[in-house]
Amino acid sequence: MNSIEPLIIKTYKAAVQLRKTGDRQMKAALQLLASELEKNAKLLLKANASDLARQEPDNPRNDRLMLNEQRIKAIAGSIRKVSRLPDPSGRLLAQRTLSNGLKVEKRSVPLGVVGAIYESRPNVTFDIAALCLRSRNGCVLKGSQEARDTNEAAVALIKKVLKASGIHPDAVTLLPSDRDSVQQLFTATRWVDVLIPRGSDSLIRYVRANSQVPVIETGAGVCHVYVEATADVKMATDIVVNAKVSRPSVCNSMDTMVVDAAIAASFLPVAAAALEKYGVEIFADAPAARLLKGYPFLQKATEADYAREFLSLKCAVRVVKNMDEALDHIQRYSTRHSEAIVSKDKGKCERFLAEVDAAAVYANASTRFTDGEELGLGAEIGISTQKLHARGPFALEKLVTEKWIIRGKGQIRK
Repeated sequence: MNSIEPLIIKTYKAAVQLRKTGDRQMKAALQLLASELEKNAKLLLKANASDLARQEPDNPRNDRLMLNEQRIKAIAGSIRKVSRLPDPSGRLLAQRTLSNGLKVEKRSVPLGVVGAIYESRPNVTFDIAALCLRSRNGCVLKGSQEARDTNEAAVALIKKVLKASGIHPDAVTLLPSDRDSVQQLFTATRWVDVLIPRGSDSLIRYVRANSQVPVIETGAGVCHVYVEATADVKMATDIVVNAKVSRPSVCNSMDTMVVDAAIAASFLPVAAAALEKYGVEIFADAPAARLLKGYPFLQKATEADYAREFLSLKCAVRVVKNMDEALDHIQRYSTRHSEAIVSKDKGKCERFLAEVDAAAVYANASTRFTDGEELGLGAEIGISTQKLHARGPFALEKLVTEKWIIRGKGQIRK
């Protein structure tokens, strides 16, 4: 087993130098990275095609792995947005002079070295690197075996740009994609300050259970859309279709429709007709199944289906008697990621927003907006479903901690 410690130590040392990098220099480096990414699109696409060729062609998760020209342009655009955001490190958070003459400051500082373990999605490589560089953090990246070639090409490009920009290229390091490097990363407490898993629920639980490095979770999404009795049928249909089919393989896609019995007969056939065009498989409870009789992709829902993050063109349906029952269902099965209500009743919307415990809650909008770029944060490392340090899009502003700086003239404590 080859030790990854020398690689991580290099990143640790580069992160120290990174804190000295000027703001103009860092912005220019990220803008150059965006331009070079677009110029080298064919190189990235070739590497990505090599990764895709190793996968089963009908694997629904291939959508996460796939790059195309449009997605590369979107990644470049995201990097440019990150470059324009203010540096979150070095900000003066508090200042006071004590009675003994000590001058006290509290400032934001980089976390140091951020470790990330993630599955399949090569855009995450660029997102994490850009966010860490902008906040003056080094980063060590552990991508999946599925995206090996794409990640290697991506990090090679990032390092080339950093070197050209006068920034130490070891500030961004790609670890080997084998399992041994994961185990070593778990124990790198001297050199890695936080570890962020991004991917399936099983990955996140595994990292949380085994890592000695502090973990910030980016949780899996079992996301609901509750269609309340007063909902506009067209609006509700548009929302559930968008939440399910626009990108079914991502964590903010809808997994379960919770439908009020009072609107089920008018809403479900319309929604099903729209979902049928995309081949969405529906796992329905008994009341919903009766209303969807004849739907070509209909399955009987089991209890386990309501706890599933489908990550594909599948969803569950549950018909409820009222809002209380809807909230009980969501409380039981939610992973506290993104939850939505569709309703004309402002009071019920506000109740939903107040009572549902999730990182992002919506009234009359798709859950697909739970995304750092969509919410004006440039990009994100993931969606945090925990409550300490960061919740929701884990973006630039959360990649810092605090440092107390005290200046004296020989004072001693009495």
